[in-house]
Amino acid sequence: MGEVAGLPMAERDDDRDELRLDQLHVPIGPGLSDWPAGLILRLTLQGDVVQGVEVDHLPVPSGPRLPYWDEPWLRAARGEEVTRGRAARRRCAAHLDSAGRLLAVAGWDDVAARCRRLRDELLSGASHQAIVGELRRTVQRVGRSQALRWSVAGLGVLPAGRGREAGVTGPALAADGDAYDRLMMWLGEIERGAAELDEGRLLTSDGRTGPRGRLDGPRPPSQALLDVLPELLTGAEFACARIIVASLDPDIEELALAPASGAAHA
Repeated sequence: MGEVAGLPMAERDDDRDELRLDQLHVPIGPGLSDWPAGLILRLTLQGDVVQGVEVDHLPVPSGPRLPYWDEPWLRAARGEEVTRGRAARRRCAAHLDSAGRLLAVAGWDDVAARCRRLRDELLSGASHQAIVGELRRTVQRVGRSQALRWSVAGLGVLPAGRGREAGVTGPALAADGDAYDRLMMWLGEIERGAAELDEGRLLTSDGRTGPRGRLDGPRPPSQALLDVLPELLTGAEFACARIIVASLDPDIEELALAPASGAAHA
């Protein structure tokens, strides 16, 4: 509809109820708090409903540095000696980081802060004995909350069949469901991984499944998560978009593991 004072005005288009509503183009990211670092979404909105999505990201630096969250498994694949405890510690910390982001977006700031503190303690070398009690209490508090379940259930439903077709692996595939199911999958993996924090046996070179999925596939796990974002966001209310993104929590740094691909559209 042209410009007024140099600013683009809204266009109009048919919405899902066949009404003609203003169509706004809204960029989100890359510098929001509790947002995957470097991710950019360009949304087309009609009213408060997402009608189209373009996924983009800041350039991913190339070089010898490995993606932080995937480092133990990639080093083991190179033949380096990596203990299972180190891998379990990194996985638990990654899931606490993701859970903290989702909980913060959902308005659970106090539990999100607790997740981040536990993440930092794990990365600083806290033993199983020192941390397991609070880990268990935090997981149980989140799992018992009906209010939290009500606020995120039904958002971003990704059936396992569709996820498999899209190349999704890891927790997002195993969850076989919505944002709440993915959060519960993270928490379950945190509980299971906590038992191995002090494990001294070596990680095998063929154990190449990091926090977001398999690292030996044709593309990084986070690329598949980015690829399914448009279909999960299209039709969702704008207020729910950040919860859906946080429940997938793609790691843009991970894209350095494969040649850059084009942006995804819906």
